[in-house]
Amino acid sequence: MFTSTRNDNALIMLVNLAGALIALGMLALSLYLSPDVPLSTKGYWAIAVLMLCVSLINFVKYRFDERVAADRIQRIEQARNEKLLEDYVSAD
Repeated sequence: MFTSTRNDNALIMLVNLAGALIALGMLALSLYLSPDVPLSTKGYWAIAVLMLCVSLINFVKYRFDERVAADRIQRIEQARNEKLLEDYVSAD
């Protein structure tokens, strides 16, 4: 069961990565081909877009890590509660 979810996630991540790369490529092409914008302005725009991409990647990673940590704590609490119930039932 875990491997099928992992494969689905890998496919979704691949599609999202391809979309992001295509979007960044199209943005780079539009910056390169725009004649009225000076080169320094194009550079600032490119740096801003790259920094935005890095920030969004970090944001998603930290949200995912937070969710995994919360899930792990919840599983530990469930196991502890099950152990307490098992000890209580077996004591009678």
